[in-house]
Amino acid sequence: MTAGPTGYVRAMEHFTIATVAEKSPDFRRVLWTGEHTQLVIMTIPPGGEIGEEVHEGIDQILTFVSGTGEARVAGEKKEVVSGDLVVVPAGTKHNFVNTGPNPLVLYTVYGPPEHADQAVHRTKEEADAAEAAGQDEPPTA
Repeated sequence: MTAGPTGYVRAMEHFTIATVAEKSPDFRRVLWTGEHTQLVIMTIPPGGEIGEEVHEGIDQILTFVSGTGEARVAGEKKEVVSGDLVVVPAGTKHNFVNTGPNPLVLYTVYGPPEHADQAVHRTKEEADAAEAAGQDEPPTA
């Protein structure tokens, strides 16, 4: 493994992503952070949600592994189930809500990174507190 000019390690990472995501009980877990993108897994409990937000300057791609939910993007609502993928362009208001009886499990790619490298937030409340305290800032080049 060698580090590139910004200090990011240049090596292959391999995940059996659906399995890794399904096994994580955490609301949010950063699996990998690169110079331009970040891979995060999330588990939204029944009745829970990610929370309405806008990422300025950050595109987001979400792929759903299990559960049933509702995507709310730019005022539009659409059901999401296992195998669905939703793209949220930078600057777009969005939220994802678990509408089913089981956890809504997904993985998401941010470009550029949105969260602190290796961050783990067991609950939405923990994630919100870390963000409010400035403890969930993405790495800078």
